[in-house]
Amino acid sequence: MRSIAIINQKGGVGKTTTAVNLAAALADEGQRVCVIDLDPQAHASLHLGLALNADDPSIYDVLTGETKISEVTQQVNDRLWVAPAHLDLAAAELELANEVGREVILRDKLVAEEQPFDVLILDCPPSLGVLTLNALTTVKEIVLPLQPHFLALHGLSKLLRTIEIVTKRLNADLRLTGVVLCMYDSGTRLAAEVTHDVSEFFEAHAQGNSVWSDARIFEARIRRNIRLAEAPSFGKSIFDYAPTSNGAEDYRQLGLELGQLAVARAPRVLSAAG
Repeated sequence: MRSIAIINQKGGVGKTTTAVNLAAALADEGQRVCVIDLDPQAHASLHLGLALNADDPSIYDVLTGETKISEVTQQVNDRLWVAPAHLDLAAAELELANEVGREVILRDKLVAEEQPFDVLILDCPPSLGVLTLNALTTVKEIVLPLQPHFLALHGLSKLLRTIEIVTKRLNADLRLTGVVLCMYDSGTRLAAEVTHDVSEFFEAHAQGNSVWSDARIFEARIRRNIRLAEAPSFGKSIFDYAPTSNGAEDYRQLGLELGQLAVARAPRVLSAAG
């Protein structure tokens, strides 16, 4: 099972939009995909049409109690599921503060049950607290959404340092797969300059076997598109709301590129003669 965290400690960069619509794109390609909403704002859940009441089971109950992942997961369509969040999740940071092994609760819960999915997409909160650490100890891949402006690199070193520490201490399999540029305007020189700056940043910091040494900037660019902004208010992914829009086209391309990347990086199986 492939597992991917969508993470950026900076808000407003298209993180949840990417988590939901990338998941929907992969589902449209025929994969069984589950979105785990780890953001107390519960925007991924709302985006997929789920608005929980206070007593409805959510990912909060999984992290703070004996509830199983399967007991909170809800099906959105034939190949897309979501483990939804509720505002109560904000309390989990405090409630788990003194819990031994608090960084690996989600990982242990997922291991405890057989998961019937091909891909897990984890939508992380815009912070580097316990919830994000649970995501980083659970997944093998990170996709980092960035908005193409000159503040895009602000805080990136801190984020990469956190990922590096988690890799060394808690999850040796963790890797940064790539950066996706969101709210992209190809007609501006600024977008091209920031793309160049991000490329130079990764080239300068690439170190043989580092957590981001194989990271790439995805060729797919998520263009500014009003349909992407409208879709959450209807509780739909971009593919259900506006399947012919630029937003749908861009996330479809991102899904294809991510899939091709997985194939390219898969180990080659030798035949008996080879």
